[in-house]
Amino acid sequence: MAPTILVVGATGNTGRGVVETLSELLKTNSFSGHRILALTRSSSGAAAQQLAKLPNVEVAEQNWVDITADWLRQHNVVRAFIASHNQPNQFAEESTFHLAALNAGVQYVVRVSTTAANVRPDCRAYYPRTHWAIESLLSSPEFQGLQWTSLQPNIFSTQYLYSAAELVKNFRKTGKQDTLVLMASEDAPVGIIDPYEIGLLAARLLTEDDVTPHNKAKYVLNGPEDITGRQIVTMVEQYIGAKVEDVRFNDLSFIDHMAAQSQESKSIILSIKYAAETAWEGKCSVSTTSKEILQIAAPKHTPAEIFKTLL
Repeated sequence: MAPTILVVGATGNTGRGVVETLSELLKTNSFSGHRILALTRSSSGAAAQQLAKLPNVEVAEQNWVDITADWLRQHNVVRAFIASHNQPNQFAEESTFHLAALNAGVQYVVRVSTTAANVRPDCRAYYPRTHWAIESLLSSPEFQGLQWTSLQPNIFSTQYLYSAAELVKNFRKTGKQDTLVLMASEDAPVGIIDPYEIGLLAARLLTEDDVTPHNKAKYVLNGPEDITGRQIVTMVEQYIGAKVEDVRFNDLSFIDHMAAQSQESKSIILSIKYAAETAWEGKCSVSTTSKEILQIAAPKHTPAEIFKTLL
């Protein structure tokens, strides 16, 4: 069996960018003899079917949380990408995956973390502490045999701009405005990033001949431009040709809905609200981007371009 690059969550926000970019890169570089194993929950879905048509790509249905060291060896996995969920049991499931990779002799793993300013043991939101714990585990002497890179992306531009795009679409249908509800603060600049470009960067790392310079690296990812809440409002006004009548900044009411619907501890889910504080404090701007990212695959998709795509 050909050596394999495993992509967990191939049809997800970042996974599609990984698979599509890998397929292109494998045409011309030293990894041309490798295959890409793209995992998905449904191989019959439209997104999975599109990926299956790409050169060197094999799509498979497999729940990644059940992957063992034996499974990785059987599929000859030498490198892997993983963008885990952020549920309260993330540490148990993702750490099990990395342990399997270590025991199977996987050479290199690229994982997706979260906003760098939050990845610390005292973050009041629960899931950044999980990412800190996983990065600490991978940094331990016991995991010396597994090379890895952790990507710490800013908030996804699609998520940050979604409510604004919905207002524009509804206005075009009805001629009426709803309240513009933004998680953004009015004035803090935030370097939101297109999730597809995170996948593009991951693919380039996965096809580096020598990953030693990136081993144990924690790279901070932002888009090419900052945007504030006020700039989002201006962008909406340009599309609807009218002044926004009512806007709520710093609005995280969607998390209340998440907590109400979740079977997990309500207080744990509600703690997600604290994750936005670093952005509101101006700690998540483009200025924090790791210089290595700009050299390998500098993000190019601006907020204006993403907003146009959402529409």
